[in-house]
Amino acid sequence: MEKLRILCTEILPWRLLKAQAEQDLGFELEFLEQDFVGAQRTAAMSPDTYDVYDQCFHNLDIVWHWRAIQPIDVARIDTWNEMAGLARTGQSSVHGVVQGAGDRPASRLYVQSDASLGETPTGRISMLPTVYNFDSFAVNSEVSNLDVDRDITSWAELLDDRWAGRVSLVDEPAIGAFDLTMALIAAGRMQVRDLGNMSIAEIEEMFAHGLELTRSGHFAPFWRQAMEPVARFASGELAISSIWSPSVVEMKGRGLKIRQATPVEGYRAWHGGMCLSARLAGRKLDMAYAWMNWFLAGWAGATMARQGYYMSVPDRVRAVLEPDEWDYWYGGKPAARDLPDPTGRPAIRAGEIRSGGSYRDRASRIAVWNTTMDEHNFLVRRWGDLIAAARPRNGRSRKTG
Repeated sequence: MEKLRILCTEILPWRLLKAQAEQDLGFELEFLEQDFVGAQRTAAMSPDTYDVYDQCFHNLDIVWHWRAIQPIDVARIDTWNEMAGLARTGQSSVHGVVQGAGDRPASRLYVQSDASLGETPTGRISMLPTVYNFDSFAVNSEVSNLDVDRDITSWAELLDDRWAGRVSLVDEPAIGAFDLTMALIAAGRMQVRDLGNMSIAEIEEMFAHGLELTRSGHFAPFWRQAMEPVARFASGELAISSIWSPSVVEMKGRGLKIRQATPVEGYRAWHGGMCLSARLAGRKLDMAYAWMNWFLAGWAGATMARQGYYMSVPDRVRAVLEPDEWDYWYGGKPAARDLPDPTGRPAIRAGEIRSGGSYRDRASRIAVWNTTMDEHNFLVRRWGDLIAAARPRNGRSRKTG
C-alpha cells in the first residue's frame, strides 16, 4: 500500500493521531520524527524523502528559499474560509491586530506573484496554518510558598537567585534565545532595538550574560525534548524552566504541582503548519491534501487541545470537544470536573483554571513569535557555545547547594 510520508517534530503528537487518521483516510501514514534543527535541514536539502513537512512558520524561510516545498492551493482546503484570523490575516476577531515581534505567520503566508512570501492574500499559501500556542515558563509550586499566578509575574524570574542551579531553558536557538533575552530585558540587564531581529552585538551581549549564568551554576543543562523537563521536575532537579504545554499537562497528570507563569511582558508565541514537498504530484499530492483536510476537520484539534494546543479552525474543535473541555481549554473557565489528557488519563483537576485564562486573554499578550532572525547563523553558533558550556560533565547535571 502506498504511504504518505510526513516529516515532523514532536510538536505533532502523531502517535495519538495515526490509527484514527489511517482508518478515516484509507491509506497508511509514515511519520518521520526529528528534532527542530534536523527536520529543517532534511526538509530543505532532501525534499524527495518526505511528502508533507510539518513544522512551524519560523522554520519556513529556509525551505522556501531552497525551493524544497511547493505552494498550497487554498481552493483544495475544505475549511480555509473557517480559519481564524490569527495566522491568515494577522488579526483576530477578539482583539484586533495581532501584536508581537518576529515571524508573525501572516507575514510569510501568501505566495506572491514573484514567488516571494508576504501577507497580501492570494490563492496560494506557503504553509497551511494548523496548531499554535503561547508559551512561557513553568514553576514547581511545591518547592516554595509562592502563588505562581500572583507572585511570578515576569520573565526576570528565570534569573532570580532563589532558583540558582534549578533553572533550565529549551535548547533551540530560535526559541530558547528569546526566553533568555526576555528575562535579561525584564531584569534590566540588557536592551535590544528589535527583539524579533537582534543585531550581532545584541546576540553577543545575550550570549555573554548566558555564559556567565551558566558558569556560575545558575543554569542547569538545557533540554531539547518535551519529556526531559518532566523527568527533571519530578526528580527535584528543576524548579523553574522554559516549558511547552504538553510537558505541563504530562506533569499535572503525574500529580506534580506545576503552573505555567503569565509574564506581564507577554508570551513567546508559535504557530505550526504543513508544507507540501516540491516533488509531490499525482496520487501522492491528492493524499497529502486529504491528510491536511482530515487534520483540520476537528478530531485532531480536539486531541491536541487536551495537551494545551489551539487549532486554526476552532469551531471544528468545539464541535468535537466536550463542552466543559472547551470551557477550560479555550474559555478560561474553571474545570467543571477532572479533565483528561490526550490519552484519557485525568490531568486537569476540577476547579482548576488554565494559566493565563481564556484564549482571548492569552492571545492578547504576545511579546514575540518564534523567529529565524537575519543573523540566525551567528545566533546558532553562539547558542551552540552556550549549550556546550551548560552540558553536564561526567554524565551528571551541575547543581548548586
